[in-house]
Amino acid sequence: MEKLKTAYQYILPQHGLTRLVGKLAASKNKLIKRSFINFFLKQFDINMAEAANEDPESYATFNDFFTRALKTDARPLAGDEETIVSPVDGVVSQSGKIINGDIFQAKGHRFTLSELIGNETEFNDRYQDGEFATLYLSPKDYHRIHMPVNAELKTMTYIPGRLFSVNPATARTIPRLFARNERVVVHFETQNGPMAMVLVGATIVGSIETIWSGVVTPPTGPVVKTWHYTKSQHIFKKGDEMGRFLLGSTVVLLFGKDQISWSDSCSADSPLRMGEVIA
Repeated sequence: MEKLKTAYQYILPQHGLTRLVGKLAASKNKLIKRSFINFFLKQFDINMAEAANEDPESYATFNDFFTRALKTDARPLAGDEETIVSPVDGVVSQSGKIINGDIFQAKGHRFTLSELIGNETEFNDRYQDGEFATLYLSPKDYHRIHMPVNAELKTMTYIPGRLFSVNPATARTIPRLFARNERVVVHFETQNGPMAMVLVGATIVGSIETIWSGVVTPPTGPVVKTWHYTKSQHIFKKGDEMGRFLLGSTVVLLFGKDQISWSDSCSADSPLRMGEVIA
């Protein structure tokens, strides 16, 4: 039955629909903006008391409301220098070991590391037999993405793809979901070794942004693009903002072999808040 409920996505004009919604969400028309914001406030349990700006009417666009900043004390960082924290609010879809280059998606579904991040041997070697965690952000969640650990930016790659929904039902029914969708793969170096953050696009996710480059997508295209960064050009501390989604999506974290150990809070279906210890 679940497969029937998600099958329509194969014929949906994914990119066209997403760009249309993106334009509406960026509109400064008061009627459009107010309609989008009021819908979300009624549809989802959004706690405006923790927002830096608590007044929904004062946001210029729905996008501004959706990616709203939180108060400085809303997401304290837990743990110590050795711990890794959640980069987002959301739910753990899956976590565990990368076994023989395979990453577990859901029961009956796996995808390969090389499919997810590209076929460059250098990057694949970094995470072979390492660890992964897939974190799902629903539309109600806080949508800024933060650094889980102190790190230096090395490269960023845009990989074109589909825009299937990334909700749990779709993850259970569409094979290789996260390796098929449009995504931005960001590689970092940490004191304990390599780390990648894969920002996965989805249906009506209007854009993926990073702090150092602004909007990465849209526009989209059929070509893989990679940006390289010089040593010490972009250094981040744990908790620093690194990017944001417009509407719900997924972050896949990757670490090298024998680099980390996931905590109990990072097991499948566990809810997370940004700043909580996950490893």
